[in-house]
Amino acid sequence: MEGVSSLDEPLKKLLGGATAKVMAEHLDLHTVGDLLHHYPRRYEERGKLTALTDLPLDEHVTVVAQVADARVLTFNNGRGKRLEVTLTDGSGRLQLVFFGHGVHKPHKELLPGRQAMFAGKVSVFNRKMQLAHPTYQLLDASDADEATEAVDAFAGRLLPIYPACKQLDSWRIAKAVDAVLPSARDAVDPLPAALREGRGFTPLPEALLKVHRPQTRADIEDAKARLKWDEAFVLQVALARRRYADTQLPAAARRPVADGLLDAFDAKLPFTLTEGQEKVSKEIFDDLATEHPMHRLLQGEVGSGKTMVALRAMLAVVDAGGQAAMLAPTEVLAQQHHRSITEMMGELADRWGLWREAPLDEGRRPGGGRAPGGSDRGTKVVLLTGSMGAAARRQALLDLVTGEAGIVIGTHALIEDKVQFHDLGLVVVDEQHRFGVEQRDALRSKGKQPPHLLVMTATPIPRTVAMTVFGDLETSVLDQLPAGRSPIASHVVPAKDKPHFLARAWERVREEVENGHQAYVVCPRIGDDAEEAAGKGGKKAAKAKKAAPEEDGDKRPPLAVLEIADELRGGPLAGLRVEVLHGRMHPDEKDDVMRRFAAGEVDVLVATTVIEVGVNVPNATAMVIMDADRFGVSQLHQLRGRVGRGSAPGLCLLVSEAHEASPARARLSAVAATLDGFELSRIDLEQRREGDVLGQAQSGVRSSLRMLTVIDDEEVIAAAREEAVAIVAADPGLEELPELRTVLAALLDKEREEYLDKG
Repeated sequence: MEGVSSLDEPLKKLLGGATAKVMAEHLDLHTVGDLLHHYPRRYEERGKLTALTDLPLDEHVTVVAQVADARVLTFNNGRGKRLEVTLTDGSGRLQLVFFGHGVHKPHKELLPGRQAMFAGKVSVFNRKMQLAHPTYQLLDASDADEATEAVDAFAGRLLPIYPACKQLDSWRIAKAVDAVLPSARDAVDPLPAALREGRGFTPLPEALLKVHRPQTRADIEDAKARLKWDEAFVLQVALARRRYADTQLPAAARRPVADGLLDAFDAKLPFTLTEGQEKVSKEIFDDLATEHPMHRLLQGEVGSGKTMVALRAMLAVVDAGGQAAMLAPTEVLAQQHHRSITEMMGELADRWGLWREAPLDEGRRPGGGRAPGGSDRGTKVVLLTGSMGAAARRQALLDLVTGEAGIVIGTHALIEDKVQFHDLGLVVVDEQHRFGVEQRDALRSKGKQPPHLLVMTATPIPRTVAMTVFGDLETSVLDQLPAGRSPIASHVVPAKDKPHFLARAWERVREEVENGHQAYVVCPRIGDDAEEAAGKGGKKAAKAKKAAPEEDGDKRPPLAVLEIADELRGGPLAGLRVEVLHGRMHPDEKDDVMRRFAAGEVDVLVATTVIEVGVNVPNATAMVIMDADRFGVSQLHQLRGRVGRGSAPGLCLLVSEAHEASPARARLSAVAATLDGFELSRIDLEQRREGDVLGQAQSGVRSSLRMLTVIDDEEVIAAAREEAVAIVAADPGLEELPELRTVLAALLDKEREEYLDKG
């Protein structure tokens, strides 16, 4: 391709405006480099037909197959025509259908024995899989130039099948790749020569040629090995540089003091910390004692005591004269954290934060009187949410700016401009994946110096994900459950196949209540149709409800809190105290329900996933999750963690109408089979892939992974991380590696740079 010397060349200059526009809008491909890194999904061999028996329903697919038969049918008294074509691969069959004016050309070309590539969306009609109006390209014709080119390409042994879209088929993408492939020679190689040669990697231009136009299967493996390494290495260098930059930032050391608030708190604990909690706390305290910001990820099992570890870190910072803020994703969780923290602290959660009139130790406020953060007797713990009344909000803001409050727990309301701190020393972010880059950064910017950062996640993360997504954070893991936690028995309830199992589930709930315990019932939807219909989700739900055939359980709308609560009150749980909890309730109402449930005044709480994390009611022993197949594996594990938090054993019943042989039921069986959150998170990642798991906040990193899969390529990621750390330690500015700097600059566009710079 003459005249093009850079992979930054816009595609519209080479491919024409229409094709470039489709690639930009539907495949996020804008430059020559983008297209060269749009790798084939798989490869077909000449003479080897694609299996037609395992095609995914409702997905856009590309298949290579042979025409078995074709026939034209008429309807509407001969006024309408329909062409039905049957494809075969020797073991299975697939039907194509064309209507109206679209019948003529395929009727002439798709003759029995013809071989072609077909692309379309898989649907079901009369219990048979079909492609309606698929696009196609003949592979064995000779009466058209386009078909001849296809034959020549197909004769190249391996035919690349690209990730495509409805508007642009795989073979058209292949033609576009042909147009830009000569530019592969301009690809900047990010690997240092010594590293590339030491590991025996193919040069990058050669790897790009091999991945797009391989001659052998060995070419494909060779190219993939190199391209996977590039993705892992460049990302790990970016993260290593971020970690190095953090060590250069100034921060106030926050060292716990003897006989301070932390010691007073520890002395009143009615239990002994687990070995894991002690170990992780030491790691955190060591970080807090340094004069550069801590950046640590705290992850662990459901109920492993992460909040306790975070509270002790906050108390240590208050002891050192600073303030601590905990950012929670929902008001229910913020209120729950505030309630549990003040209960754990008891009288140490002093409402006034008065300091005794006496000289203080070095490092704390000299002299007498009031001091930031609190007193020897305690510190003020405040709650700040968007729905608070004006008077309470004004008081909370005043407590923060004067230093009266040592600890604040809040929602996104904490990051508003009007919220100011006296001396913010520690930020604890709960469930980081629910917050965007700007939100986290806005809170961290409120410190006089960069505050220490502790990120908590209640979803156990496989090591590979931690290295890739949270690679800029040091990681602490809690894998022990505190003493007194009880085992949780989990069972799948096949409501459609065995309705008497569901009846027995409600009997078990009643038995738990009769034994003095409480229960949760979780539903995917709220069910206030009048209000839901006002939003997009409600319109879709109402439409689905109207159109769904009754015999198809998968097509009906999800079960709803309000509907199920009414059914339970008037049916199997009649006579019990049943209340509801969902996100559309007024915050005061939500808080009232949770308080009464925690106090034992409510027997059964029917809720949405607002109770997913952080909610701690030890007397709740049973949970019934309706339409459990509509939740992800990790989410089910989080929900299940709300029971078994006391001395009595927990019970979790996963109710589903999914067919026994379906992937959904297999997912539920996996959850029922183990309480190991790390194993379940690995299963979850294998099923959902990185895009969903990494979350929207990590979109920049996610989009840079095209060949690498974090669940399968642990060895590649670990080795790349080791090399990256060594390179950055020796040359933080990458002054001796200009090619690597160039590739990093291309990776770190504005969005990705913000993610890495702000965390």
